[in-house]
Amino acid sequence: MIAYILQRLLLLPVLLFFFSIMVFAIVQAPPGDFLTSYVATLAASGSSMSAEHIDALRHQYGLDQPLIIQYLKWVQNLLTGNLGLSLEYQRPNADLIGEQLFLTIALALFSFVLTWVIAIPAGIYSATHQRSIVDYVLAVFNYVGVATPNFMLALILMWLAFAYFDIGITGLFSSEFAGAPWSGAKVVDLLKHIWLPALVLAIAGTARLTRVMRANLLDELNKPYVMTARAKGLNEWRVVLRYPVRLAFNPLVSTIGWYLPALFSGSLIVATVMNLPNIGPLLLRALVNQDMYLAGAILLIYCFLTIIGTLLSDILLVWLDPRIRLGG
Repeated sequence: MIAYILQRLLLLPVLLFFFSIMVFAIVQAPPGDFLTSYVATLAASGSSMSAEHIDALRHQYGLDQPLIIQYLKWVQNLLTGNLGLSLEYQRPNADLIGEQLFLTIALALFSFVLTWVIAIPAGIYSATHQRSIVDYVLAVFNYVGVATPNFMLALILMWLAFAYFDIGITGLFSSEFAGAPWSGAKVVDLLKHIWLPALVLAIAGTARLTRVMRANLLDELNKPYVMTARAKGLNEWRVVLRYPVRLAFNPLVSTIGWYLPALFSGSLIVATVMNLPNIGPLLLRALVNQDMYLAGAILLIYCFLTIIGTLLSDILLVWLDPRIRLGG
């Protein structure tokens, strides 16, 4: 197991190197640069900037240098732990991202736990009670959950909360706690607000995982080893939970690699609709304004999460199914 994990960890810097090239190419792909976008914004508001001033700023930010030089300087800063300077905010990217990262991780983990806590029991129940009323009801909820866009679900739940419970749920804090330092009361206020966006993000994933769990478990329940265990008179739930459920987890565990970054990036639209102070709107604004170093740093974090998620998936798969460890 240790050799298996070390082998995967050795690939981490290589993958991050290739991802850094891809991320830099993506943020540089749109025509123009941050100053082009900034000057266009000034012109739209009736203001202007002299050509000499623009050239001076382009030289100051290093935007007049070849792309390869800009990339090498960016990577050099990353290797020293420096995420660069935001061209728009004129603040270190590490500070901007750090302010939003905790709430983003809290929301993502909350959604992740909700998804698995609901999907696993629902999938097991549906598989062991196939064609029952509850199975059909869960199937309808799953189809609705997959088919409904997250932003629409957020709008509907916000309207229901306001219309029937007189609760206005936007943001992650009440107005009196939004700018206040962290305290026990602020954590309680966060828990009062975070459940709705977490539920919105979890519904689609719950619907998909429930269907996958149901299908995998149904396949395992019909295999000879399960029939043999039943023929020996073992308790039905003991038979189901000991081996079929464990094997049915494999496809679900393998999705963690893309599920973690999807929770982070997928919250972008929901965060915009619900006015959530997380990293999604920050990335959107950086991309729109071509704040390349800020956008590149956030995208690289997404890539890092993908690698970490894949590593977790591999380790859990090896633990769940020894055949994978043996190359079977």
